[in-house]
Amino acid sequence: MGEHISGMSSYAIAMLERLVGFDTTSRNSNLALIDWAEAELNRLGVPTKRVYDPAGDKANLWATIGPADERGYILSGHTDVVPVDGQLWSSDPFTLTRNGDRLIGRGAVDMKGFLACCLASVPAMLAADLKRPIHLAFSYDEEVGCTGVRGLIEDLRAEPLLPLACFVGEPTSMQVVVAHKAKRSYQAVVTGRPCHSSLAPLGVNAVEYAARLVVFIRELGQKWAAGPADSMYDVPVSTTHTGVIEGGTAVNIVPELCTVTFEFRVLPQVDCDAVIAEVEAFARTVLEPEMHAVAPETGIRFEYLSGIPGLDTGVDDEVTRLAMRLAGRNDLAKVAYGTEAGLFSGIDIPTVVVGPGSIEQAHTPDEFIEVAELDKCMDFIARLIEHCRA
Repeated sequence: MGEHISGMSSYAIAMLERLVGFDTTSRNSNLALIDWAEAELNRLGVPTKRVYDPAGDKANLWATIGPADERGYILSGHTDVVPVDGQLWSSDPFTLTRNGDRLIGRGAVDMKGFLACCLASVPAMLAADLKRPIHLAFSYDEEVGCTGVRGLIEDLRAEPLLPLACFVGEPTSMQVVVAHKAKRSYQAVVTGRPCHSSLAPLGVNAVEYAARLVVFIRELGQKWAAGPADSMYDVPVSTTHTGVIEGGTAVNIVPELCTVTFEFRVLPQVDCDAVIAEVEAFARTVLEPEMHAVAPETGIRFEYLSGIPGLDTGVDDEVTRLAMRLAGRNDLAKVAYGTEAGLFSGIDIPTVVVGPGSIEQAHTPDEFIEVAELDKCMDFIARLIEHCRA
């Protein structure tokens, strides 16, 4: 079984042990972690800034090492983690443990391993007499729609000098990811007319109309399966997905209400606005006229839940070439999952995703990162430090 890690010689692992010890599940505050990380940076003389959420319960942390009046590079990562509820762990998820080369704990790979490498590299950054700054951007609530970092990005947008580039440290096994899909999530609320099931034709069955909407969304996905496609993505086509459908109270009651939660993950050339417009048009021109013919008070309401813009950085862009050199790799990838990278790219900061560990371990019980992956990330940051000394 795993042994508890304490007093390990690696500074990065010591940082990771502390970071994993904070339960920053997205439903919780992250301020205890931010307090600790800020104290570590301030102890070394690094100035920091917080950007809070509206309630003041969570915060992004921004730190600059090097000359603040020059354009530099962002190392960006999120502090929140997904829940452990219902998962079977072999050890306490919020106590870092070791099993061979694996460091186990919630957030070890997604993405506190990257944050640990950033913090462990700060002394080397300070000793390097940087000519261009390195910025640390630690965000909250990435796991619930990349909502937290948006406040930090709005502050950046107002700055007179934007950074030269951003490296988002999601787990890619230190392969440079230049693109990911855009994601939009919605809920459709179908309101019918209830009645006794023996009188079903006099009612409007919300579940049945919701089911027809689900089938239409699925058919969109089937159409996309034929293309357009991009073979560099792990899933090469745009996709649809219905995740939750809830409605009805009893088998002998025509249901009055049904909700459907669905999402799109689309390639850069697909217009998300046009997609949801197509779904709404089906509801307005096909489903609702049938519903209204029986009961005018019925209908379908669509609610936007969350969205993540896509990332589409060029394979020959300067940030891509630099990231490949820093990572010591010449292979690139595009991925289906979303990150904060598209938000940085959206304010004209060239951005790629590159970080330690495998995405296959993210969100799983006994989530882990291998020590060798931390070493590779530390090497990446060391090369970035050398690049910023020039």
